[in-house]
Amino acid sequence: MLIGYARVSTAEQDLRPQLHALREAGCERTFSDKASGAKANRVGLADALSHARPGDVLVVWKLDRLGRTMKGLVDLAADLAERGIGFRSLTDGIDTAGTAGKLVFHIMAAMAEMERDLNRERTTAALAVARREGRVGGRKTVMTPNRLAAARKLLASGMPMREIAPAIGVSVPTLYRHLPAPEQESISAEGQ
Repeated sequence: MLIGYARVSTAEQDLRPQLHALREAGCERTFSDKASGAKANRVGLADALSHARPGDVLVVWKLDRLGRTMKGLVDLAADLAERGIGFRSLTDGIDTAGTAGKLVFHIMAAMAEMERDLNRERTTAALAVARREGRVGGRKTVMTPNRLAAARKLLASGMPMREIAPAIGVSVPTLYRHLPAPEQESISAEGQ
């Protein structure tokens, strides 16, 4: 089945020329959006992709109707290829049913994979440099030395953990993470 997708960037622009071209190309179902190509969550595109099954072909009037960035287009092309869905761009002459179209499609998928690998390598290298410099990723802990000392005093006085946590301004799981059961028992034993 041929599934058409049309998009214009603003509400003032007219979808009719694209929809007409998609019908002329034989699209049985068409979906559309009036949204910027930079937006990642476009309802019409999501609907078109959810209706597409292996063997179907996603048809657009022009390649830039799918998105503005090469990375976005390459990622979408790789996703379509992985799902066994063909792709055709009417004005750009890309059709994965033909040999040249398949080549373009596979090149785009390979570029997407390369981009993901490069991002992973850059991230790994940056994390290694940060670790060497003593920086650790993630959120800063809310459990300060003062809060921990206060928690220990309250625990020694016999106050239960579920009451200590809000009293010092942390969550119960955070308190348990910083005061594991063996330490709790030794503090409680000292307080008696």
